[in-house]
Amino acid sequence: MEQWAGTLVKVLFVAFIVGVFSLVFMVSARGRKKKAQIREDYGRLARMAPERGWTYEARTHGRIDRYCGAGPMPGRGSNLSAWHYTTGEFRGRSFTYFEYRFVNPMSGADTVERNQPIVETVFVVTAPGSAPSVEILLPGKLDAVLDRREKTQLGVPEFDQNFRLIAADEDFVRNNLSGALVPFLLEDPRAKKSPLQLRDDELFTWYRGTLSPQKVEEKLNYLCDVLDRIPAGAWTAC
Repeated sequence: MEQWAGTLVKVLFVAFIVGVFSLVFMVSARGRKKKAQIREDYGRLARMAPERGWTYEARTHGRIDRYCGAGPMPGRGSNLSAWHYTTGEFRGRSFTYFEYRFVNPMSGADTVERNQPIVETVFVVTAPGSAPSVEILLPGKLDAVLDRREKTQLGVPEFDQNFRLIAADEDFVRNNLSGALVPFLLEDPRAKKSPLQLRDDELFTWYRGTLSPQKVEEKLNYLCDVLDRIPAGAWTAC
């Protein structure tokens, strides 16, 4: 009986070791595949821009300083670096998109963790004119702690539950954004993963992660679809 138990323990131990190595191999292989896909996407982005008459820079400095305070950008900064910085025209509107990278100051002491940047991808499309600041954000569990700004309620229960609206001018929002835009945001699945910020004459959206050609098409189309649903009078009424 003791010999049988000893053999069983050895078998289980070997199975455990094999399982650990298999898991490590699978995670490593998945990581290599993901990195290869990202490199391929970056290559396609570099080729896609000149094909469409857009301007592409693999890395640039200072060009995105003007976006400080918008979306995931820091509140202030100078000579900030941007990766895959691209400008051009899409559906008749000027646009900019880029990756902004930073290291989380709350990262642990582990060298690998400290050197792993967080990547935020930002898209900007020029609006027909200026408007008061409006943010249509996705609600988060830590909103009450991290963002104490007053939330605007539109009185549309489904919208108020699914979005966090921060507006500098409530009248502007109610008069110009609550018509065609609110039903669009409630029905379009892109809205559930694409926060919006209208600042002056620019409309922003962003997400955490690297750029890809598929995301370029999705996000630029989304921003243009949003602008299409804001009445022309909104830009002159403010």
